[in-house]
Amino acid sequence: MISKCRWKLLAMLAFVLVVMVWYSISREDRYIELFYFPILEKKEPCLQGEAERKVSKLFGNYSQEQPIFLQLKDYFWVKTPSAYELPYGTKGSEDLLLRVLAITSYSIPESIQRLKCRRCVVVGNGHRLRNSLLGEAINKYDVVIRLNNAPVAGYEGDVGSKTTMRLFYPESAHFNPKVEDNPDTLLVLVAFKAMDFHWIESILSDKKRVRKGFWKQPPLIWDVNPKQIRILNPFYMEIAADKLLSLPIHQPHKIKQKPTTGLLAITLALHLCDLVHIAGFGYPDAQNKKESIHYYEQITIKSMAWSGHNVSQEALAIKRMLEIGAVKNLTYF
Repeated sequence: MISKCRWKLLAMLAFVLVVMVWYSISREDRYIELFYFPILEKKEPCLQGEAERKVSKLFGNYSQEQPIFLQLKDYFWVKTPSAYELPYGTKGSEDLLLRVLAITSYSIPESIQRLKCRRCVVVGNGHRLRNSLLGEAINKYDVVIRLNNAPVAGYEGDVGSKTTMRLFYPESAHFNPKVEDNPDTLLVLVAFKAMDFHWIESILSDKKRVRKGFWKQPPLIWDVNPKQIRILNPFYMEIAADKLLSLPIHQPHKIKQKPTTGLLAITLALHLCDLVHIAGFGYPDAQNKKESIHYYEQITIKSMAWSGHNVSQEALAIKRMLEIGAVKNLTYF
């Protein structure tokens, strides 16, 4: 009798073990399916309008009619009214913006416009790119979008060498465009405050440099062709803040929350492209306080404490986009 009970108990334990193993494997497969997209030898099929269709689940009444870059005619002739001040609008900065738009450009290269289906990759600055050997794969995309001062020189094997666009703001402009970018790279200014327009105007027109009003001193000399500069439409900042992060337009806090340049770049790519992949996004675990958050410098998660960015909220937003297939990941997240 005891022996029979023992066999029943062993059978039950074996059954539970099999179920646990199956569940673990299925969860791992699901994790890989959602958050990791291995590089294939053949290109993934690109379907026109696919990204817009999928992301509509998040953005709702989302339209591709909004221009990516601000244009002089919208302010010089029409005086386009803006409901909000920077960073979600241009209210109160129109005259300054006019001077900046007069010496920069807004066009998207013909080589991108004529593509029937645009394959894009947004390359983050995350530590997961280190030793990834993704460089060759990244260079094969139609559009490669990079962020801030992330270097390319010396890291080509992991991050590639092609740069179609680079999003930046004054404090992150500590890079040499002639070294880190291509001659035809579009340098896209993300304006968070009116002083950002002052800075770019002083750089491009060689006026008296602006030294105050920044959390970090931006470059005083920046060798760049004005025709490479574009001004990002604040609409995309509003979309990222509202639809992805559920941030209120008016925030009473001294340090206002705002999307990172990375989340903005993904939002832009979902507007411009038909297929969107990402690489190098995500931060180390909270308990791993000594691991660098970037592939190119030793800087930890502690540096994000007073940045105004909610990295946990952004991680959830990116995971939602991965889950609905709006974007796919070339590195684990």
